[in-house]
Amino acid sequence: MKVKTMVREYPIEKTRNIGIVAHIDAGKTSTTERMLYYTGKLYKIGEVDEGTATMDWMSQEKERGITITSAATTCFWLNHRINIIDTPGHVDFTAEVERSLRILDGAVGIFCGVGGVQPQSETVWYQADRYNIPRIAFINKMDRLGTNFFSCLEAMKNKLKVNVVPIQLPLGEEDNFRGVIDLINMKTMIYSDDALGAVFNEENVPSELAAKAKEYRARLLEKLAEEDEVIMDKFVHGREPSLKEIKKAIREATIKGKIVPVLCGTALKNKGIQPLLDAIVDYLPSPIDVPSIKGMNPETGEEEERLASDQAPFSALVFKIAADPYVEKLSFFRVYSGELSSKTQVYNSTRQRHERIARLLQMHANKREEKTEVYAGDIIAAVGLKSIATGDTLCSEKDPVILEAMHFPEPVISMAIEPKTNVDREKLSLTLAKLSEEDPTFRVMVNEETGQTIISGMGELHLEVLKERMLRDFKVQANIGKPQVAYKETITKSVKSEGKFIKQTGGRGQYGYVFLDIEPASSGDGIIFENKIIGGKIPREFIASIEKGIIEAAKGGALAGYPVVDCRVILFDGSYHEVDSSEFAFKMAASIAFNNGIRKAHPVLLEPIMKIEVLVPEDFMGIVVGDINSRRGKIENIEQGVKRKTIKGSAPLSEMFGYATALRNITQGRATYTMEPSYYGQAPKEIAEKIIGV
Repeated sequence: MKVKTMVREYPIEKTRNIGIVAHIDAGKTSTTERMLYYTGKLYKIGEVDEGTATMDWMSQEKERGITITSAATTCFWLNHRINIIDTPGHVDFTAEVERSLRILDGAVGIFCGVGGVQPQSETVWYQADRYNIPRIAFINKMDRLGTNFFSCLEAMKNKLKVNVVPIQLPLGEEDNFRGVIDLINMKTMIYSDDALGAVFNEENVPSELAAKAKEYRARLLEKLAEEDEVIMDKFVHGREPSLKEIKKAIREATIKGKIVPVLCGTALKNKGIQPLLDAIVDYLPSPIDVPSIKGMNPETGEEEERLASDQAPFSALVFKIAADPYVEKLSFFRVYSGELSSKTQVYNSTRQRHERIARLLQMHANKREEKTEVYAGDIIAAVGLKSIATGDTLCSEKDPVILEAMHFPEPVISMAIEPKTNVDREKLSLTLAKLSEEDPTFRVMVNEETGQTIISGMGELHLEVLKERMLRDFKVQANIGKPQVAYKETITKSVKSEGKFIKQTGGRGQYGYVFLDIEPASSGDGIIFENKIIGGKIPREFIASIEKGIIEAAKGGALAGYPVVDCRVILFDGSYHEVDSSEFAFKMAASIAFNNGIRKAHPVLLEPIMKIEVLVPEDFMGIVVGDINSRRGKIENIEQGVKRKTIKGSAPLSEMFGYATALRNITQGRATYTMEPSYYGQAPKEIAEKIIGV
């Protein structure tokens, strides 16, 4: 793997791999733009609302004013290298957040000072919890009407269940927001409006805020004393710890996940970004500060560990594939250990294939900088990898390892698509293959009965964006049907079922005979297969074929052909023929037994239920509640805000198509909403009959 002695530009301990995560419109991209400006990466600040943001480079991102795809960039601050991934806030693109968090060492959670902890804030926070990612928080939009720093802190405590520790307080709020109070050195940073936030004055804390600042500094030291012995000793004896000791204690507690330091500012008005950059360097971990990545040796099956070191064997995880209509696909990967040069061979241990790295690219949104080598801790893109997919491991063939891949949610909405002309047919097929390769939550299948091509995704916006990409980027002309709900089926009764596949011909025949117990399982379990064959009634070599037959049969249910989920299938008896039995025979027998069984097990239709949250002015609350109820929705809670109310509830996805337009119409465009998949629930009898066509 090593072809020469390499020298890295920045030590690994001075590398930070961070993600910017938040609810839609909390200010992630605006904050990232300012970070790039103050670090010298940009000479001009881009604005989301004007479509000039560097990180929102796709045409649709510029038009819609939202982040659709996670964008990677690199900047430098205080002699540290910061690799940043700006992630989407809309739930339809949650896969972009999931795969970004999988390969990051730390994250900055952006919260709106007005909205506080919003639905997607919770979603991305718990995604980060799953990967044990240390975080700091930045309360943005402190200049907005209705902003409240302290209520935002309370919301974080109550909703996210985290130990929030403010290390700053706002200096004024709304129109009077001028800067921040630094609780570590007890100074204020007051920004000059004439210098785009690049110039600020450091002053003493104003007398009218001194008492509150002292109170919150004491709270900060008290929290740190719980985690750090040095701070505890000085706290108990009434001695003042040094700034170095305080920062060290904050860093260690943050990396352990014991606290979440909280800063504040307004990205749009260019205030509070430099201290945020300082906090990223000071408190978020380098690759060597987090636990070493673990994987499995594909040859022995044993767990292996890869140290974050250039001297360790090379290992990397592919977390994103970017399709491009004009050039070869880009494969983004995080290097966990070792080093790699361009124009060298690498081993894909997931697929057991050798690949050649043609070029290595450091990405800055959609701009590229050629690199000749990469090291442990780097996030990079490569050109030239042919048989590659999201979640694959790249490594040294001499020291193979397979790293744990990501897991993505199942699509909940589908549309039929067909080419407009025969010329478009092949182009459409290639385009769909590229897009599904790029996006793990975008699925393509062909309905065997109708011959229709069905595309599935996470929501209306998700499929709308992909449709636009087909038309604009790949120049494919296609007709797309109306959205369809991805229903599922399950059973409500336990049954026993038998299946036999016996064919006698002139030559060798076929013989497979199985008995199954089929019973309901918990929601979200999918299909659980258990083998309870004893005494060799069915040879072990046929068990895998039986399981395969059941899994394949579950793809089409007894009611309307939708996938069957949440069943436990127990193989408890059967028989075989020494000559005629085969894997195919037992696969068919299992399929027959499963299909027969679910018909007798009182099958029911399941529909996706969405969690919804509507932020609405008080004047329109009644009409919005009535509209949700008319959509078979359930109101669970109504929270009072500043002149607005937050309606929380759930509703079936099938009733929520076109809700954005409807809500805009009934509230004169003054309400906003978010919606995300929650669970699958049993469809009412009259709805099920309508769908099944009874």
